[in-house]
This record gives sequence, structure tokens and C-alpha cells, in this order.
Amino acid sequence: MSTFKKLGWFFKQNRKRYLIGVSFLIVTAFLNIIPPKLLGLLADAVNHHAITWSTFLLVTLGVLISAILLYLCRYFWRKEIWGGAVLLERDLRQKLYNHYLKMDHIFYQKYRIGDLMAHATNDINAVQQVAGEGVLTAIDAIFTGGITLIAMMYFVDWRLTLLCMFPMPLLAIGARMLGTRLHQAFGKSQAAFSKLNNKTQESISGIKVLKTFGQSKADTASFDQMTFDTVKINKRVFRIDSMYDPMFSLIIGATYCLTIIFGGQMVMQRQISLGQLVAFVAYISRMDWPMFAIGVLFNILERGSASYDRITKIMGEQSSIIDSQSQPVALQGEIDYQIQTFQYPDGDHPTLKQVDFAVKPGQTLGIVGKVGAGKTTIIDLLMREYDHYDGQIKIDGQDIRKIGLDSLLPQIAYVPQENFLFSESIKDNINFANPAVPMTVTTTAAKKAALHHDVLDFDRAYQTLVGENGVALSGGQKQRMAIARALLKDSPILILDDALSAVDAKTEKAILANLKTERTEKTTIIATHRLSAVADADQIIVLTHGQIVEWGTHTELLQAGGWYAQMWAKQELEEEVTSSDGK
Repeated sequence: MSTFKKLGWFFKQNRKRYLIGVSFLIVTAFLNIIPPKLLGLLADAVNHHAITWSTFLLVTLGVLISAILLYLCRYFWRKEIWGGAVLLERDLRQKLYNHYLKMDHIFYQKYRIGDLMAHATNDINAVQQVAGEGVLTAIDAIFTGGITLIAMMYFVDWRLTLLCMFPMPLLAIGARMLGTRLHQAFGKSQAAFSKLNNKTQESISGIKVLKTFGQSKADTASFDQMTFDTVKINKRVFRIDSMYDPMFSLIIGATYCLTIIFGGQMVMQRQISLGQLVAFVAYISRMDWPMFAIGVLFNILERGSASYDRITKIMGEQSSIIDSQSQPVALQGEIDYQIQTFQYPDGDHPTLKQVDFAVKPGQTLGIVGKVGAGKTTIIDLLMREYDHYDGQIKIDGQDIRKIGLDSLLPQIAYVPQENFLFSESIKDNINFANPAVPMTVTTTAAKKAALHHDVLDFDRAYQTLVGENGVALSGGQKQRMAIARALLKDSPILILDDALSAVDAKTEKAILANLKTERTEKTTIIATHRLSAVADADQIIVLTHGQIVEWGTHTELLQAGGWYAQMWAKQELEEEVTSSDGK
């Protein structure tokens, strides 16, 4: 019963609903003892040749009224108890989803998507069963069984009842033994399902890569093996689960045998009447479900307990980002970035060292360097993906760790390296930050991102569905749509993290010109490996191994003759060769 204790917070919140539901369930248990008693009276009347039409009609009417009352009671207990189970499912889903939204980057590195999805589906469904069928079986096992047992002792014979119920303690012993094993097996089953769920999600997401590299058969073999392992684990659950029914059937069969043997003798010895024996057999048939319910209850509780433990473990994960509860602030976009050292939680050496720069509103900062130099890491810290660093990052003079995330992040428009688009229309994706904006605002943002003419080429224009993560679009179109989404947000700080890598030089030039015109009073940060994207920036920093090795304007860096100048010459040469080949 510890599972009910774990969910005590929910039953306390909904105690009125469950009190009503359990009350009707108990009334149902009392009503269930009436028909067997009436049948016993009718059998005695027949046995004594005292049956009359009035007696027959009264018994029939009594059974009919009992059936109607049972129907009404069952309706109300189902409405309250099953309704409560749905509320628990809703509450757990909301809490889990909100928890996912609050968690940091480290959390999503630790848990895979398939595993998190399994928690939000299978595990919650198993816990929901506790608040629905679990409550039902518990009440049935306790009250229906108890009331029926009392009726057997009171209306028939207490000695026959004790004799026939002698096998009952074996139920508790067997259920306890099987329940412990089921808890362990079901925990492993849910973990296996999480792995299988994650494998499915990963394979479908990477279907193009699998086919391109000819790994479809290998991936299918891997999936088949994982499915086989999952089925093997589930077979153990089913084997344990399947032992409940035979055990209860055996005990119920033993009860019937004892009833026939001892009850028959008591009738022959005239200790009880034939009608009482008929009623006793009817009561035993009513005991079938309460006896069986004990096994079902242990099954539900052990499954629910294992799943609730998994959910609790996930919910117990704490984000390393401590959100400030400060009042919302309107940011202007002045950034003062001073990091002495930063090292990733799983890293063995610092990723950033002595990174200092300042950006004023209206300025554009370019961040360049080789792959792995630390460009994205600088942005991650500014976006508060990580807070454990030696130094300070200030916006408008305030440490960003003291600015609430709900205040900070809405004022930053961000276009990451890997764009994510939703399975909605082009319009809905661009308007994501503000779905209520007029169509003119949408098209203006698309024009600034050099996307408008591409959209008009689609049959449904801005109503075109982009598919999962923009599968219907080219890489350049996806990037430009993400830029349009960020521009529509019109935040004081705009960050482009290698967001122009998939567009051609002409389109890049057009987008940068629009940015320069539109963001004269706002801060823009462009991290890129393509130096042409930052040539007009007010200042450019060059990173090597997480340190700033060069700093200045485009002209100053060319004159310095360092890495920037060498890379600029190389990229200019590549551009000329590409242009010549195009001709």
C-alpha cells in the first residue's frame, strides 16, 4: 500500500471526489448482498413447496430494484474515481512537462529523448491506473469482500464461513511474494521500453543519413535485437503476472470444494437449509472478484510504484541554472563580457580563458575562429545555458545570473547553428514568438531574411506546411526562416550562431545589409566561420583554443596580418574560384 502513500498528495487534493466515489462503491458492496439473500429465500420457498406468485413477484421486484440501484451507484463511483484518475494523469503530465522546460543543457545530455518520452507516456499511464483501477480493486478487496464475508456469516453460518475461507490467507502470502518480483521486473521492463522508444525516435529522425550511408539493414538488425531483448524482459513480467490467475483460481476452487463438502453435510444434518446453501454459493461467487482483485491490486500497485519511482527520479533532477525571482527588466543590450575561465561539467580542461569584450547598443560584434575555438560556448554562457564560470557577464550593468530567465531570454533573439522548425506552416514558424501579428509583419520579416520570394514560389505560399523540422525545405531556406523568426521578435539583442552558412554570398550580403539598416540601435552578435559575414562589424574577436588572440575592426585585422588576414585571403580566393567555375 506504499504506492497509495506516495500518491497521498493527490488523494488529499481530491479527497471530496474520492470520498463520494468510495461511498458509492461501498453502497454498491452492500447492495450486492441483497440478490443472493433473496435467491436463498426463494429456494427455501420452493423446497418447502410454499412458493406463491406474490412471493415470486416480491423477490423478482427486489432483485430488479437492487439492479437499478446498483446501476446508479456504479455510474457515480465510476464517474468520480475514473475522473480522479484522469486528473492525476493531467497533473503528472503538466508537472513533468513543466519540469522538462525548466531543465538545463546538462539534463538533456544525461537523458535521451526516447527515455523522457517513455516517462511521459508509459510511466504516467501506469501511475494513473493506481488512482483508478487501483482504488477500485482496493475497495472491492476490502469492503466488498468484507461485507460479503459478514453476510455469509450472518445469513448462513459462521462455522461454514470460517471453514470455507480457510485458504484465504494464502492469497496475501502469494500476492506479496509475486508483487516483490513484479516490481523489480516491471522496472526493468519500463527501462527497456525507454531504450526502444529512444532507438525508434533516433532512427526515424536520422532516416536520411541511414539510407545515404547504406546502413538501413544494419540499423534494422540493431532494432530487431533491441526488440528481442525488450520482449525477453517483458516475458519475465508476463510470467510473473500470469501466475496470479492460476493461484487465485486454485484458491477459489478450493473454497467451492469445501463449500460442497461441509455445506452439503450441514444441509443433511439440518444445521442450515438448502436455501441458505444456495445463498452461500451465490455469496462465494460474489467473492470471486474481491479475491481476484487482491492479485490485480498488487499488480497495479507494483507497476505504479515502479513507474512513480522513475518519474520521481526525473522530477528530482535539479537544474544547475538557479533562476532569479527578480522583477522583469527592459534591456537595452549593452553587454560587458568578462570570463576568466569556463570548463564544461564533463570537460577535463577549460574551454574559455580570459575572454573579455564589451558591446554597446547599436553595435555588431563578430566572433570568428576555427571549429572548436569556443564561439558557440561564448553564446551558450550569454544565453545562460551554464552558470558555473569564473567571471561575470553583465547586460546593462546587471549580472545576467541575477536576471530572471523569463525576463532575459524573451529579450534575446537567437538563431542557432542547428535550426529547429515546427511541423506547422511557414507563417506559424515565422510568427512563433508572436502568433497574433498581422500578415504584413510576417512578410516584412521574411523579406528582411531574403525568404519572401522563395515562399511565393510554393503553391500555398505562407500556408505551406514545412514538415517535421522543415523537411520540405532546403538548408538555406531553413536558415533564412529561422532568421526571419528572430527578426520578427525584434529583441534588443540578436545572436546569429553560424546562421548564414547555408546561403550563397549574394543572399548573405542582402541579409546583412537589412540587419545593418534595421538594427541601428540594437545589439547584434554574429558567430561564424565565414569572415564575409562579419566584415562590416563594429568589432571582431578571433578565438583560438578559447582565448581571444586578435581583436579589432575588419580593416585593422587585415593590417595585422594574423590568422584573420590569412583566412580572409583564403576565403576570397575560394570565392573567386567558385565564381569562375560558375561561369
